Amino acid sequence: MDGDLFIGGGGAGYGAPQHLRLDHANRHGLIAGATGTGKTVTLQILAEGFSARGVPVFLADVKGDLSGLAKSGSADLRLHDAFLKRAGTIGLDLQYSAFPVTFWDLFGEKGHPIRTTVAEMGPLLLSRLLELTDVQEGVLNVAFRVSDEEGLPLLDLEDLQALLVWVGQNAEDLSLRYGNVATSSVGAIQRALLVLENQGGAELFGEPALALDDMIATEADGRGRVNVLAADRLMASPKLYATFLLWLLSELFETLPEVGNPEKPVFVFFFDEAHLLFDDAPKALVDKVEQVARLIRSKGVGVYFITQNPGDVPDDVLGQLGNRVQHALRAFTAKDQKELTRAAETYRPNPRFDTGEAIRDVGTGEAVTSMLEEKGVPGVVERTLIRPPASQLGPITEAEREALMAASPMAGKYDARLDRHSAAEALAERAAAAAQEAERAEAAEVELAREEREFRQARRWDGGSSGGSRRIGGGSPVAEIGGALTSAVIKELKGTTGRRLVRGLMGGLFRGR
Repeated sequence: MDGDLFIGGGGAGYGAPQHLRLDHANRHGLIAGATGTGKTVTLQILAEGFSARGVPVFLADVKGDLSGLAKSGSADLRLHDAFLKRAGTIGLDLQYSAFPVTFWDLFGEKGHPIRTTVAEMGPLLLSRLLELTDVQEGVLNVAFRVSDEEGLPLLDLEDLQALLVWVGQNAEDLSLRYGNVATSSVGAIQRALLVLENQGGAELFGEPALALDDMIATEADGRGRVNVLAADRLMASPKLYATFLLWLLSELFETLPEVGNPEKPVFVFFFDEAHLLFDDAPKALVDKVEQVARLIRSKGVGVYFITQNPGDVPDDVLGQLGNRVQHALRAFTAKDQKELTRAAETYRPNPRFDTGEAIRDVGTGEAVTSMLEEKGVPGVVERTLIRPPASQLGPITEAEREALMAASPMAGKYDARLDRHSAAEALAERAAAAAQEAERAEAAEVELAREEREFRQARRWDGGSSGGSRRIGGGSPVAEIGGALTSAVIKELKGTTGRRLVRGLMGGLFRGR
């Protein structure tokens, strides 16, 4: 099976060597098991295998251990003897190697900053991130519609906050166009944005936004780039973590072209701590994930969910995961036993052993595996010794990380945040222009009042200097006064005040333009 990924094998009591076929690697996969059973090492050896075959990957480093992918394993490791012994047992010629790693970090501390814009995130995912109600999500959708219609780009949280202020101020007019826009809902969204900002979520939004080509890349030697997201701090905000990964997955789905059934994936995406994506998720969001998982494989993207229990993944999504590595599940309670039985039922049975017992009994670094075979048929479940990694097991030092970041092709590209003209600036300019217009209107009204006073004084002078009314051409006093008043009104309509009155009559037709 040249070119396929060697997962592991075994000796007495174990099955045949297990390989992940590259032409079926975009059929997605699952890595499951209790804490401490070896899921992280399995993720590491899969990332190594894909990279070595020219497939770029993305993974989140939840515990900080996966930074070791950037450094070659060493014979000085305390696990070296154990690694050599396992390699001999499974028939592996173990060769240590480092891999081309690019570090990313939403907070810009342990990797290059990674950002997207509020507009690219969209109202559905943003509502999930902010945990909005259906009514509040509806108001947020109105805000996004206004952004499009008014030409107000939403790039960062400041833009969205400014736009929501405008929506609140114009709630009555917007309610007539889009349905009820309650100012209380606007206030609730603003409070949720404040909480997100206090959690550091503002760092996610802005420019320069991530270019996917910087992730989907190969090095000069042909190996795929390994994109490692530093997620140890990010995990303190699990909704932010899950929403960001789902956004990235959605961007891959919407951006990449159709490639059919490629010989190897274009990109492989590992979604660690997958239960965070589905906990309390509304049905609309789960349906979106299921749709993406079902369709994104035609774009050459393989998605691998990593979680403690297969039951953490909804059945509609679980049914899309063809390649599976199941580490040990512990059955300490009746509920645990039911979940173990349910997990065992999802595998194609092997007459040599009971799948449920095998899942319960496998040790650390062992797994029950099932890989897709010819024509995408699930393979018979096997007990497997997982191969040891070629890169370092465990994290690298901070000095080593900083040196790799300085030498990275991404160095400097995303470091400086951009703040171009967008919704916040445009709305501030509109407010300033409105204030100036109000000042001009007030000044025009003062001028009008002054001219009216002068007109009255002139009329009194004309009628009172000789004790009667002055007549021109034999006209009546009323006609003379009416003519003078008409002249004054025409004069005002031609001047600044007149133009202001016309705007007052007609401006409502063009408000907000």
